[in-house]
Amino acid sequence: MSTPPTHKPSSGVLATRERLSEVRYEIRGELARRARDLEAQGRSLIKLNIGNPGAFGFRAPPHLQQAITGDIDHTDPYTHQQGLPAAREAIAAAYARRGMPNAEADRVFLGNGVSELIDLSLRALLNPGDEVLVPSPDYPLWSAATILNDGRPVYYRCDPGNDFLPDPAEIETLVSSRTRAIVLINPNNPTGATYPRPLLERIVAIAAKHRLLLMVDEIYDQVLYDQATFEPVAPLAGEVPCITFSGLSKVHRACGWRVGWALLSGDGAAVGNLHHAMDLLGALRLCANVPGQYAIEAAVNGPDTISALCAPGGRLYETRRAVIEACAASEHLELVAPAGALYAFPAVVGAAAKGFDDHDFALELMESEGVLVVPGSSFNVPYRNHFRVTLLPEAATMREVFARIDRVLSRRAEAVSKVVPIKSKSRPAAA
Repeated sequence: MSTPPTHKPSSGVLATRERLSEVRYEIRGELARRARDLEAQGRSLIKLNIGNPGAFGFRAPPHLQQAITGDIDHTDPYTHQQGLPAAREAIAAAYARRGMPNAEADRVFLGNGVSELIDLSLRALLNPGDEVLVPSPDYPLWSAATILNDGRPVYYRCDPGNDFLPDPAEIETLVSSRTRAIVLINPNNPTGATYPRPLLERIVAIAAKHRLLLMVDEIYDQVLYDQATFEPVAPLAGEVPCITFSGLSKVHRACGWRVGWALLSGDGAAVGNLHHAMDLLGALRLCANVPGQYAIEAAVNGPDTISALCAPGGRLYETRRAVIEACAASEHLELVAPAGALYAFPAVVGAAAKGFDDHDFALELMESEGVLVVPGSSFNVPYRNHFRVTLLPEAATMREVFARIDRVLSRRAEAVSKVVPIKSKSRPAAA
C-alpha cells in the first residue's frame, strides 16, 4: 500500500501555508517591525503607516462611548451570528434613507471590523481559481483575502495621470469566465480618490452584464474634502448583487472597538445562496464583539462629528492642506490631492526618482529621519515611486515630516546628479 504524501519538512520545522508567500501587508510588515526595534533602542519615531485615529489623539464621540457604557450589563452573552437585531435594524434604516434597495435587517451582517467581513464574504463566494477584479492601487487586505481564500486577484489600473480613477473599458476587458466580483474602494485608500456617479454607473453596468457581485468598501464614506461628493453604489446597482462594507473605525474614530458591517443588496433570488453561506460562516465564529454593537444605533442616528474635521479649519483638512503645500513646494514630489479618506499618496519625481526604490527609501527615511511611511508598491502597483502617509497627525507635525522627506530626497537627487544630470520636475511653459 502506498504511503500518503506528507508536507512535513525533513528538518522538523513546522511548515506553514504555502499561499502565505503570496501575501503582502507592509502596512504592518517588515518596516513596522524595524520601527519597533528602533523604538526599543530609544529612538522616537513619527509613524504614519496606519490610519489609526486613536494613536493620534482622536477619540470616539462621547455619545458612542455612553451608548456602550449604558448597556455594558447586557453584553455578556453571545448574540445572533449576524449581530444585535436593534443594531442591524438601525443600519438598514440608515441605508434605506440613502436609497439602498432591499435594506432590511436580515441582510445586515456585523463583524469584528470590516476586515473580518471582507474575509468572510470572499470565503463564502470563491471556489479555487475564481478571480476577483481589484483596483491597483488597492488596500492590500483585499488581495490577501482573495489569495487566502484560494482566489486570484486581477488588477485594474487606477492611474495617477487619471487622478487615480479606473477606466471601465479596461475593467471589462479583464472579465473572464472565472471572474466572480468587482471590488470598489470609494473613497479610495491609499489615493483619496472619490468616484463620480457616471463612472460608477458604467462599472455597475459591467457587473450587471456579466452577472458579477459588486463588493464596495465605503468605510470612508463621510471623510470628504473641498466639496467632494460621495455616491453610494448600492442605490445605483438596484437589483445587481452588491455587498456594501462600512463601520465605526474611521468616520467615528473607533478602530479598536472592531465594529464593522456588511449589507447585502440586490435581487433576493440571486443573493440567496451567498446570504446563507455568510450566515453559516458567521455562525461558525459565533458572533462579533458585542459591546461595540451597542454603539451602532447611536452612530448612525446621532450627530455628524466628522464633517467639521474635514472642513477648512478642521484638523484633517489643515493636515491635508499641509501635505498639499509641501508637495507643491518640493521639486522632488508630486501629489494628486486626496478628495477623501485619511491618506495621501505622493509620487517621487525628477532627479530623486532616478533609480528610486520605494522600500529602500522608506527604510532610509525611518533610520535617518525617524519617519515611518508605507512604500507605494505595498498597494499592488507596478511602479515603485510612491509612498503613503496618513493625514491623522497635526498639521505642524506633517510639515516637519515633509521637511525630513525632502532632506532624504535632496540627498538622493544630489547623489544622482553627480553621476548624470537629470531634468527637474518643472515643465516647459506653454507656447
